[in-house]
Amino acid sequence: MKKIFLLQITLFAFYYANSQTATDYFMRGVEKVRLGDYRGAIADLNKAIALDPNKGSSYYYTRGVAKDQLGDHRGAIVDFNLVIALDPFDSANYNTRGVAKARLGDHKGAIADFNEAIMLDPISDIAYFNRGKSKIKLGQKDSGCLDFSKAGEFGLDRAYDEIRQYCN
Repeated sequence: MKKIFLLQITLFAFYYANSQTATDYFMRGVEKVRLGDYRGAIADLNKAIALDPNKGSSYYYTRGVAKDQLGDHRGAIVDFNLVIALDPFDSANYNTRGVAKARLGDHKGAIADFNEAIMLDPISDIAYFNRGKSKIKLGQKDSGCLDFSKAGEFGLDRAYDEIRQYCN
């Protein structure tokens, strides 16, 4: 009787461990990103995507963030491209892809994404800030400084640090 009971518990534990949903893996992945466990997050997000590839942009976005944090900017851009294809009207998607492009040194591509983010959200302080940084990198000091000023006007205090560093 004891062996049967142990077998039942083992089977139940196996079933429970293997019955996680895409949402379970996604939530675990989000928590791992929050804790800085980017490799673990990617593993969980890959499982979530495999279980439900049509779930939406959140899975790909979060995996892209984890890849970007690990320095896999090209992989992050691939995920952000999927996110934008699924949700082309969210300015944050363009802004995040722009940051990944800037980290690769593609400041012209980054500026195009920041422009799109600003078009979708004209008061996006972070998009103005990021566009300003890319413009400064391209030697467009006056335009970059105007973007920092706009970001500051919209409430991003650290924009004034950039103004002090690059614009005075």
